[in-house]
Amino acid sequence: MDLREQKTIRSIRNAFLELRRKKPLERITIKELAEKAEISKATFYLHYKDIYDLSEQLQDEVIKSIFKGLAHPEYCLKNCAVFTEELFYSFYSQQSLIEILFSGTQSAVLLVRLEDELMECVKRQNPNISNLEKMMLTYTINGAYMVYQKYCKTLPSEEVVSFIGKASEVVVGIK
Repeated sequence: MDLREQKTIRSIRNAFLELRRKKPLERITIKELAEKAEISKATFYLHYKDIYDLSEQLQDEVIKSIFKGLAHPEYCLKNCAVFTEELFYSFYSQQSLIEILFSGTQSAVLLVRLEDELMECVKRQNPNISNLEKMMLTYTINGAYMVYQKYCKTLPSEEVVSFIGKASEVVVGIK
């Protein structure tokens, strides 16, 4: 990708994030995005199918970045407390983008994408993961996120993340 193309993509993404901060995904038009990015609509369509394609690509990058931030992804089933702490601190490092990209109608997408990526991480370690283990991971990721969202603003984040890590150990330890 040449420098000009990189600059165009960066401009599109920055304009999108600016618009997305202010309004729901469904209300952003290609016309207003193109104007804000100072490109033509045709240029936008050279890079993305539609506004949803752009949003999904940015969401994918955030999720992948969260998992790349894990020092020990192999701890997913072996040392849940440490894994959970790493996951939440990595998640927290992407918080501003998460709040923009996964707000409104996209809020449910975050948990689905996190769970999908976590399942892939687990399958790399254990290709024969049981249905019970899959259910435990679903329960853990959803429950952990709900606890984090509810208590992270009123309690110290270290306390919340430590609790979630310990709770994850208990849930995944059940066989």
